[in-house]
Amino acid sequence: MSILAILVLLAVAWSALTFGQLPNPLLTRTSQGRSWRRAFPRASNKQIREFLSVFTSAFDFRDVDMLKFRPDDQLVGICRTLHPSKWAADAAEFETFARDLRTRFGVVLEDIWDERLTLGALFSHIQQARPASR
Repeated sequence: MSILAILVLLAVAWSALTFGQLPNPLLTRTSQGRSWRRAFPRASNKQIREFLSVFTSAFDFRDVDMLKFRPDDQLVGICRTLHPSKWAADAAEFETFARDLRTRFGVVLEDIWDERLTLGALFSHIQQARPASR
């Protein structure tokens, strides 16, 4: 077997092992459920989990890791943690997330986008949009 074939197999195996795994800085976090409850005392646990589930699904994280994200986590920061190389950035995750936000919550990400947008600010927009849509 050629060295190139071995390298390709190793790369595929590594991808399979790390698929859906949080980047190291996030992996070691404990549950951030309390910070979500403090930031959004009127939101139900179900609403918070639904939002975080849409987020984790779009970014191919596991649902069991959803509460490792904090309300003050910036979307761009999370993406940069996932793709440290500027050449590796994947806009498909944002496209999927934007589509899912529009479908599930009626929120258009492009209308509220800011490079400093946090998960909490986005959830706040969703909370404001809910009474009109439900």
